[in-house]
Amino acid sequence: MKRFLGILICTIALHSCDDGDLVVDKIDFSAVQTQSCATNNLLYKLNENESLILKVPAATFVNNPTDPNAPIILDVNGTNQVVYSFYNGKVVSGNICDVIPPATPNVNSQWKASSGKIEIVTTDIKKLDETNNSTRITGYNNNIVFKNITFDKGDGTSQFYETFAFGDYTKPADPLPFAFSGLLNICSNGQVYGFSASESFTLNIDSALIANEVTAPNAPRTGVIGATVNKLVYSLFTNGVVSPDYFCQATVPLLPTVSQEWLGKVGGIIEVTTSTNGPNVFKHVIILKNVTLVKGNSNFQLGTSYKYGELQTVK
Repeated sequence: MKRFLGILICTIALHSCDDGDLVVDKIDFSAVQTQSCATNNLLYKLNENESLILKVPAATFVNNPTDPNAPIILDVNGTNQVVYSFYNGKVVSGNICDVIPPATPNVNSQWKASSGKIEIVTTDIKKLDETNNSTRITGYNNNIVFKNITFDKGDGTSQFYETFAFGDYTKPADPLPFAFSGLLNICSNGQVYGFSASESFTLNIDSALIANEVTAPNAPRTGVIGATVNKLVYSLFTNGVVSPDYFCQATVPLLPTVSQEWLGKVGGIIEVTTSTNGPNVFKHVIILKNVTLVKGNSNFQLGTSYKYGELQTVK
């Protein structure tokens, strides 16, 4: 990345021209949408014949909200760079993202940040399903502000900004599958589980909730999501396929690898309705009500009522 930005700046210098010295007193991209290069992770804004480039490691933007009072803070340096350029014509994405930029337009003036801080506040973007009051995270917004930033104008002078708003950079979130069949299994230790090839949804259920007795109409057994008893965990996996052998082990297998883990927030409600499904066979329908899943500073709601699945037991 450092080599690419160096090539970009050198190419700009070679293509610069002398038709008129430009004096820029203020730069403002607050109303311009942030774009990103697919090949080199540069973030940039274009405003007719101006560009503003931000180069930071891609790993800076983690899909997890920050504490608003504790943003991510980076120093402006050789790794984290801010470059403003003024062209002699309309600038396009190719001028920023292409390894070999177009021959025109050329750069008349360029400022490079020499010091300052880059502050990033990340929030999640949620979509609400009004039919059941469920939410799903669709992306993460990163609000970027430069603090006490100084630009070297390249002519021996500098420009200082106490606060300079770069703007928002949005990253889409990979949707969580929730691709379960609806049929649940149970381990001897009381862990109920549903799974697909890349995910699992487990519940360390209170045994009293799955008694082999038919419940009265409109009178389900109820429990509360807890930190140990009735602990609810949704997991995503990589490096392998989830199979029934993964569960009910004394030691959690190393593979497949857990890539995400969402915990049920303490306080949500579990409802279990039990009916017979043949001689000495019982079907337990488990419903989760007003349950929130949490990972770090992220959370989303399963909804007013979410069918966890059906569990069959034998008396």
